[in-house]
Amino acid sequence: MNSHHHHHHHGPMSDRRLTWAIVINVLLTVVQVAAGVMSGSLGLIADALHNLSDAASMGIALLAQKIARRPADRLMTFGYQRAELVATLINVTALLLVGGYLLVEAIGRFMSPTPVQGWPVVIVAGVALAVDTATAWIIAGGARHSLNVQAAFLHNVTDALASLGVIAAGTLILLYDLIVADLLVTVAISGYVIYQAAGLLPRTVRLLMGATPDDLEFDAIVAALRATPGVRDIHHVHIWSLDEHRRALEAHLVPEADDLAAFEHLKHRVREVLHRRFHVEHATLEPCVADRAGAPIIRKEPAHRRHRQ
Repeated sequence: MNSHHHHHHHGPMSDRRLTWAIVINVLLTVVQVAAGVMSGSLGLIADALHNLSDAASMGIALLAQKIARRPADRLMTFGYQRAELVATLINVTALLLVGGYLLVEAIGRFMSPTPVQGWPVVIVAGVALAVDTATAWIIAGGARHSLNVQAAFLHNVTDALASLGVIAAGTLILLYDLIVADLLVTVAISGYVIYQAAGLLPRTVRLLMGATPDDLEFDAIVAALRATPGVRDIHHVHIWSLDEHRRALEAHLVPEADDLAAFEHLKHRVREVLHRRFHVEHATLEPCVADRAGAPIIRKEPAHRRHRQ
């Protein structure tokens, strides 16, 4: 059964690398929060909260990877790979919430500014930049193969950019006592976080809702199957993603011939077309002869002939 295969599409991403990335980010969050409170920098606290969401997102990604490796069973007959899509949805939702919270906080600070110390901001943000860059490098390989890990990777990339912004804000505070720079950086971080999350959300939701995969054209598949020799017509077509990497199709075929052996050959040809042209690995094809006058059922032709003789 196809559902038992393809459980390891996640490339070079390993549990150990993700675990190290989580530990590093948790430690960095503690340092950033302490420094942010001491210096009065909302930008630093914003970066810390985003770092905490990084650690949480990688923790969820790690758990989802472990669950996704479980083989198919009676409860989950297609396997557990969709656990990673659920994790992606959780991570993207967390990004939206963090971005929204930081935006509201920054607007509040604009109304009543508070003093900010420049040096702690610059030093801690510099450390954060190094850690964020290292973490992004650690998990970059897995991001190419998994939407789940890609969400965690985006957390880290945006954090590295945020740290650059916080360094710039700290420098402006040191040179010109420009406290508003801290708030502007916070708004920029929030906006970018929301933008990244909004980009991932639609695809994740479509995958979870069983939509036709983005790179497949429904009408093109139907046309290709209708053009397959031996197919008179096709209807009741459903195409969806089992997970990020595997597609499934269900369809009723109206065959030209009315014997079972011919239909078995037809199924083989149709599956070849689906696999070669559209990368559909799992296809359920049902014969439908109700549209054919005088042929209410599929007959086993050889046995029928023997019976007539």
